[in-house]
Amino acid sequence: MPVSATHSLQPGQLLARGVSRHLASHGFACVEEFVPERGKRVDVMGLGPKGELWVVECKSSRADFQSDNKWHGYLKWCDRYFWAVDEHFPTELLPDTTGLIIADAYGAEIVRMSPEDKLAAARRKVLTQKFGRVAAQRLTHMRDPDFRRFA
Repeated sequence: MPVSATHSLQPGQLLARGVSRHLASHGFACVEEFVPERGKRVDVMGLGPKGELWVVECKSSRADFQSDNKWHGYLKWCDRYFWAVDEHFPTELLPDTTGLIIADAYGAEIVRMSPEDKLAAARRKVLTQKFGRVAAQRLTHMRDPDFRRFA
């Protein structure tokens, strides 16, 4: 019997999967482990139906959250910023000025909407183009694992 794909994913990746499913139900396209600029990697970048860009950082434990000291740097790369945690996470640790999503491997729910801080048009254009390129490259690599040898 094949091992389920959920068994090979780390806890944060399971949260990201549930978040991506939920955002997709609202018309978003999502890319996990998206790099908006060198040295930054967000867990989920969502591109909404109106061009809005959301960042979701998935935290699987108190220690995971407390060791993250770079999340403030992600704020300038999105219109809305969210934390995604499971139902057992101590949510009082999370800043009230950010959004909150409760998630598991199969779905999620936004329990606190993030305040909107719209990106500048030039940054939105660059991020949207990068989002499209990254998504297309990942799809191509899935279909042709040897593709990177030719690119």
